[in-house]
Amino acid sequence: MKVNADGDTGGSPPSTTATVTVAVAVKSTEGKGSQRAVKWAVEKLLAKAHRFVLIHVMPTITTIPTPSGESTLVDELEANVVKLYMEDKRAQCEEIFIPFKILCKRKNVETLVLEGNNPATVLLKYVNDSGIKSLVLGSYSPNYFSRKLKGSSVPSIILKHAPECCDVYVVSSNKLMTNSLNPLLATGDLPTIDKQKSSASSASIDGVSHSRSSSLASSHLNFPAFVDGDSSNYVSLQHKLNQNLEDVTTGLETVKECHSSTYSEQLDIQDEVEKVRLELQTTLAMYNQTCEDLIHTRNKVQLFSSQYLEESRKVNAAKKREENLRKIAAEEKERHIEAEKEVETARKLLSEETYERQIAELKALQQSLEKKKTVDALLSSDHRYRRLTREEIEVATDYFCESKMIGEGAYGKVYKGHLDHTPVAIKVLCSDASEKKEEFLREVEVLSQLHHPHIVLLLGACPENGCLVYEYMENGSLEDCILEQNSKPFPWFSRLRILFEVACALAFLHNSKPEPIVHRDLKPGNILLDKNFVSKIGDVGLAKIISDVVPESVTEYRNSVLAGTLGYMDPEYQRTGTLRPKSDLYAFGIITLQLLAACRPNGLIMMFENAINSNSLVDILDKSVPDWPLTEAEELGRMALKCCNLRCRDRPDLETEVLPLLKRLAEFADMHSKVEENLIQAPNPYLCPIVQEVMEDPHIAADGFTYEHRAIKLWLTRHSVSPVTKQILQHKLVTPNRTLRLAIQEWRSQLTSFRPRS
Repeated sequence: MKVNADGDTGGSPPSTTATVTVAVAVKSTEGKGSQRAVKWAVEKLLAKAHRFVLIHVMPTITTIPTPSGESTLVDELEANVVKLYMEDKRAQCEEIFIPFKILCKRKNVETLVLEGNNPATVLLKYVNDSGIKSLVLGSYSPNYFSRKLKGSSVPSIILKHAPECCDVYVVSSNKLMTNSLNPLLATGDLPTIDKQKSSASSASIDGVSHSRSSSLASSHLNFPAFVDGDSSNYVSLQHKLNQNLEDVTTGLETVKECHSSTYSEQLDIQDEVEKVRLELQTTLAMYNQTCEDLIHTRNKVQLFSSQYLEESRKVNAAKKREENLRKIAAEEKERHIEAEKEVETARKLLSEETYERQIAELKALQQSLEKKKTVDALLSSDHRYRRLTREEIEVATDYFCESKMIGEGAYGKVYKGHLDHTPVAIKVLCSDASEKKEEFLREVEVLSQLHHPHIVLLLGACPENGCLVYEYMENGSLEDCILEQNSKPFPWFSRLRILFEVACALAFLHNSKPEPIVHRDLKPGNILLDKNFVSKIGDVGLAKIISDVVPESVTEYRNSVLAGTLGYMDPEYQRTGTLRPKSDLYAFGIITLQLLAACRPNGLIMMFENAINSNSLVDILDKSVPDWPLTEAEELGRMALKCCNLRCRDRPDLETEVLPLLKRLAEFADMHSKVEENLIQAPNPYLCPIVQEVMEDPHIAADGFTYEHRAIKLWLTRHSVSPVTKQILQHKLVTPNRTLRLAIQEWRSQLTSFRPRS
């Protein structure tokens, strides 16, 4: 229950007809009067009481002390601060009840803290509202009964104004005062005191005494030390109160001597002296208690202030750390931007070098093709391929020796041989495979017309015996590299480059004139790798020249014999029989997924869709490659899934969408492979003295040293001295070092040949 400053209680008063309630007012744990009152109530009243309540009256809180020593009104502070302070004060008051509960030796003892500046008024209000049957108070001194109960003390006011239904007991060390002859009262230890009766004379005398003591107490309670909580002021105030007590006593003694005419007047003066002395002692005790509370509050405020300062120091330190981190982040960002610029510059240079290399390769290929045409023209009347005799084939294969056989399929066997001191692969059609004759002739027809760096070159043929002679591919097929467990790890940058090369070959077939060519049987087993791991598409026996391409927006059903390998065959081609250039794109998408996961084609599409949607692509990538670039792998996987759409119209365009992406990834792969090459300790003659990298195009300068062509050209535009000897150069002409270039290419081919072939 809570009361306001005037002592008003909250809620309706409980019923008193069925229960007997005993209330004991306590002041503090050190007060002997409160202990005496509790002990007496436990012995005399507790046995027959239904409710036993311990009551403490705390002053109404109107101000709160601040860390500076001043006090602030409650209305001027925030509600949460006031609430916290009041809860703390109430918790302190609750601690007062602990020793009294121990004295009661009863579990269901109730405690109540009331608020008000006048304890007597608050207690009377609570008694009237709650229907208390018995109220017990303690007297702090036995001298209380040495004079009549009059004046403004708490026990006297309550005895005078308590309701008839409530029995009030005031307990001192050797006396008991009550307002009722309650049969519950046992008088074995204390003498019986008659019920208090007030008279007009005593009331008037008490009025005088009360006015005196009130003015005296108010004159000494209005002091700065009560607000500031200063111990020195507290000691000085005690001294003043004691001095004032002596002065009043002396004055009253003087009055006593002057007016000692009658005996009754002397008794009144003695009573007044004792009363004033007692009231001053009470005031001093109240002041001591208030100072203790104020010191306790000040200590708590100082504790809160120190905690606040510590938290402020931590916040300031955190702000400083944040500023330092921001500066570091800004510096790192600048470095990152500079690094990106450098990478972009290097990428442009790499693109230029790649383009120049491709141009050089194309020129070399054109020259080779021209030489081949000249040789074919000299050896055969058919300008498309070289005609060979059976005897030449037998000599090249050691008469089809089993140790020379390197492959076998449904069409026949493949042997490794030597023709004109050049290693070749010879495909021999089985004698009983007459139905493969048409495919054989188609392959001769198609390959004799096609010349591309990434399509297997047809060197010759023996139509009479069903033999085809190809250039020998030292590293076998792509299927062997990605599915054989005994092979060494197949680096990811080689896989990206191979995909770009295969896509270029497909684009060449689809754009052939006058009619486009569809391979129809594109799979890893038909993609061959030479000694430098350059990929070439082979086995074009099922290739078909399309003279009437059906638009992608039109679905047309044709009665045709399906050709190809399940798992790589276009679903729309299987369903409708209509063949389009994008039919090869489906097989290319499956091959791409195989290169990423290194597994069979069954279920690859769904596996990659689930992995990309759940951001778990790294879990299905080939574990033999430890350094997959995840961003590029995800881009490649998404492109492959688009190529594997069920309808041709939903698949991307090879030239405008697929090739640009693969070209960018191939350039990224080439740059990474160059970095890998530079990480391997290369022979010193292979390194450019200027850039300290393995040379791509070595040239000899006037000082006799060999440099990378691009680096020495840039040096000569700015300097006229040798980069090595620092001597003046006689001229600025450079000469290609072809011998060193071939040696470097051979060294690189040995690096790329990551596993031996039989």
